[in-house]
Amino acid sequence: MALTREERELFLTEPRIAALAVEAAEGRAPLTVPIWYQYRPGDDIWIMTGRDSRKSRRIAAAGRFTLMVERAEPTVRYVSVEGSVTATEPATREALHELASRYVAADKVAAYVDVAWSEHGEQVIIRMRPEHWLSADLGQI
Repeated sequence: MALTREERELFLTEPRIAALAVEAAEGRAPLTVPIWYQYRPGDDIWIMTGRDSRKSRRIAAAGRFTLMVERAEPTVRYVSVEGSVTATEPATREALHELASRYVAADKVAAYVDVAWSEHGEQVIIRMRPEHWLSADLGQI
């Protein structure tokens, strides 16, 4: 059964790892990789990645990407959202802290941010406006 708008937006606020898909080179399947993301209902979704990463280059070329988020329990549920890039901007330490806070234990966030900020190289934030949604809750299987 498809999810309502409220259900799918609430689902995306949960700290789940997304599968990002973006058009790859001609003759290739889409580039699909796991990624952390941030979302608040009604806002753009944003991700952070290396400024010169393959993801960043492919998203810039395509101007759009898809995120798919799923879970297996308590019921099988997924949300897939596709949209256009609305902005690409330099990442900030504060944004990295916000993003890491979704995925890293509270007592380890500061240490993670210190390491990531110093070792991951120059990062960018890429914002996407949700345009097309697919979602379902398949119940308990």
